[in-house]
Formats: sequence, structure tokens, C-alpha cells
Amino acid sequence: MKTDYDVIVIGGGPAGSSAAAILAEKGHKVLVLEREKFPRYHVGESLLPFTFHPLQRLGLVEKLRASQFVKKFSVQFVSPSGRASQPFYFFNRYDKDVAQTWQVLRSEFDQIVLDHAREKGAHVIEEITVTELLKDGDRVIGARTKDKTGKITDYHAPLTFDCTGKESFAAVRNGWRIKDPMLNKVAVWTYYKGALRDEGIDAGATTVAFVPEKGWFWYIPQHNDIISVGVVAEGKYLSRDGVRDPEKMFLREVTQNKWIEQHLAVGKQFGPYYVTNEFSFHSKYCATEGLVLVGDAFCFLDPVFSSGLMFAMKSGVLAADYADEALKAADFSPARFEGYGKTLREGIENMRKLVYAFYDPNFSFRKLTDKYPDLAGDITDCLSGDINKDFTKLFTAIKEFAEIPESLPYGQPLIKPDAQMQAA
Repeated sequence: MKTDYDVIVIGGGPAGSSAAAILAEKGHKVLVLEREKFPRYHVGESLLPFTFHPLQRLGLVEKLRASQFVKKFSVQFVSPSGRASQPFYFFNRYDKDVAQTWQVLRSEFDQIVLDHAREKGAHVIEEITVTELLKDGDRVIGARTKDKTGKITDYHAPLTFDCTGKESFAAVRNGWRIKDPMLNKVAVWTYYKGALRDEGIDAGATTVAFVPEKGWFWYIPQHNDIISVGVVAEGKYLSRDGVRDPEKMFLREVTQNKWIEQHLAVGKQFGPYYVTNEFSFHSKYCATEGLVLVGDAFCFLDPVFSSGLMFAMKSGVLAADYADEALKAADFSPARFEGYGKTLREGIENMRKLVYAFYDPNFSFRKLTDKYPDLAGDITDCLSGDINKDFTKLFTAIKEFAEIPESLPYGQPLIKPDAQMQAA
């Protein structure tokens, strides 16, 4: 086998670009294969405070500080009657660097991260589709591609990163994708210009506004006077009375929350109404020989707490560090990525448990903090993305109000029995 690259990265979104930038900076030969032409549209626009650490590691903090992106200092929750909670201000818990994050326009943000990977030395090819993974037995040795002219090209590397987002190229083809049965929602969203914003430091806050049956709106202020706004709920709730049209679903739900209704009333909707199944899923495995799953390709979690971008960039940086060690040792066995899978799953499970509690009709943050005011800090940590820590006390208290799930037995590398025997 002729090895053309050290690492092939499938997908140039935040997970793939983060991994590529770190690996290229360390001197490795990296190829990024991106199906679309950037800039391209993508939803998922809110950064959690603890995205600061991968951004800092990548060297992107100053670029974001110099950008037009709206500064975000807090998150607030709004009842259907329109009553807003006190905002959860991040600066009450963290230093100034972590306490201020951003609401980003993904077409611009993703372009920044992809260009950064280029600047670090990664070779990026856009408008090219990966049609299959190349294998030598069970070992992944690269990717077969087809460009927009129809030309077929094979690229080889000892490591391939699947950063294909919710499409989850490898997990789907290998039968590894497992749905989370309690987190199977539908999202309908669109954009407004000129809609109302809160004043001062609250102008960039993420708002989660409730509708009946534990559905909720996101309300995310962006630059250029744009608001990203969408509703997430069970499909049977959104499609009640036979409604199937996304616009009708959306506009009906606007009337179910007074805060959303009042804030949108002064604005003008533009662009399409988007709809998607916001189901959560988990890959059984984080890696197999020659292959590592990164970002949403590894796990997609319900978007209520805006964890997607943080997980994408955190996993990209983490996977790159583990791959760097593998490349230095010339050892690409799946077992090398055990720590990677364990770290990600720990954080995902903590966030997942909080998401389950959120959707339980008997739970509210207010009820919890009224009874256990000392747990407000733990809640803020989890909501902010500081998720790799022991939350036993928090979840023990939450169990008094809501059912929360056991941790799923997924996310470790797939190690073949013969490899385990050899290791023994």
C-alpha cells in the first residue's frame, strides 16, 4: 500500500477542521475531503462557554474576538406565559475568558475553522464525495472518492477520521448507529430580521422558551440583525390535527409562548422553514482499526443545551492528540483510542442525563434549585460544557424529580477477539 497521507479527514465541518488543524500543526500530512463548497448553510449556531478551550488550543479565540459574531453571556428559560427566568450568567461562575462566548453564523464560522486548517498546512479538497472506505481485510486504509466531474480517486492513509456529521458515514454502513428512544424529536426553524432583542448584556442571550408537552423554542440572536428561531417537540405534538406543513407548525407554536410571540411580532420572517428529525443517536464504537469517529458522526445529542459545536470541536482536538501519539508510535490499533472514547462518553452521558431530566414533565431547574440551592453551580457547569467531572450529587438530587437513564454501554473502540488474545 502506498500511503499518500498520514490522516484522511472526511468532512470539513468544525470537528473535521479542528482535527485537521491540530494534526497539520504537528507536522503530519493531512487531507480533508469535503462534499460541499464552503461557505455553506448549517444550523446549530450557539457556542457553550467551554468551547473556549478547544478554540484556544486551535488559536482561534482572537479571530472570534475580531469577528462580528454576537457575544453571549447567558442563557435564560421562559415559561409559556412569557415569564422569563433570571438569566444564568456565566461570569457568576467562570473567569472572563470562559464567561463570554458567541452566537455564530455557521456559514461564516465553519469557513473560519476550515481556512484555519488550510493555514496550518492541511490539504483541503471541496466538492468531492467519499463513496466508500478502502479496506485491507478489516483495516480501513483510506477512502474512494468521486469529484464533481465524475473522476474516481483513491486516497490512502493509516488513519481515517469520519467527521461526516449526522450522516455518520461509517456508523450507518457498519450498523453501529443506535437511536436514543426517549430523545426522538422534530425541529422546525426559520430566521427573522428585526425581531426584538433584550437590552444590554442580555442582547446576545440564548433563550429556551417552553410550549406545551415539554416542547421548546430556541431564540438565538445573530449579527446582521438576524434571529435564528426554531421549535423542538415530539412529532405527534407538532403534527396534531393533521398539520404537516412546517410553516403552519411553526406559526401555530409561536402563539403557544407569549415571549416568543411578542419578540417575533416586530420582526420579518425570511427564507425557508426548515424541518428535520432531531433524533439522538450513539455509535456503538468510537474506532476500529484505521478508523476514528469524531463529532456528530460519533454521537448526536438533542440540541436543547446547544452542546453540538462544543462536542464537535472538543472531539476533533482530542482525536487529533490521540492520533498524533499513534502516528509517532506507528501503532494504529483501535485500543489506542480507548481513552478518547471514554472521555467523550463520560461528557455525553452527563449531558444526556440532564437532557432526559429537562424533558421529564415533573422536572424544572427552579424546583431543583429551590430544594437544593447549592446545586446551582453544578447545573451551570453542565449547561456550560464543563462536563467531564463527577455529577453524582446533582443526578442523585434530580432523581427525586425525574427519571434519568443509566449510562449506555457504547463508545469504546471495536477490538477484534483475535487482537485481544494477542494482547493477552
